[in-house]
Amino acid sequence: MENFPKVLCGWSWEENKLFELALAVVDDQHPDRWEVVAAMVGGNKSAEEVQKHYVILLEDLKLIESGNLDHKLGEPQSCIKVDCSQPVCWSDEDNKLQVQLDLN
Repeated sequence: MENFPKVLCGWSWEENKLFELALAVVDDQHPDRWEVVAAMVGGNKSAEEVQKHYVILLEDLKLIESGNLDHKLGEPQSCIKVDCSQPVCWSDEDNKLQVQLDLN
């Protein structure tokens, strides 16, 4: 998985998986939830970064559940834009790699 493109504002596949696991095991009422999640991701992400990543995840889920996500590959309307505070969010090269992964 080391060749997996950095997606969604520089989060690697491994970081995303650790993030998902941390969300599953850290109580949402824990007073230091985002600090604990950040530590479980590996220490390269701040509490603020993991909280922002969580907000993006919730927005993605709302989009998927709304039924407004077009799943057709290769058509211009299938692209969605993500508001991202990092300088690079999803490059054309990342998109090509994702399409290749989806086709395999």
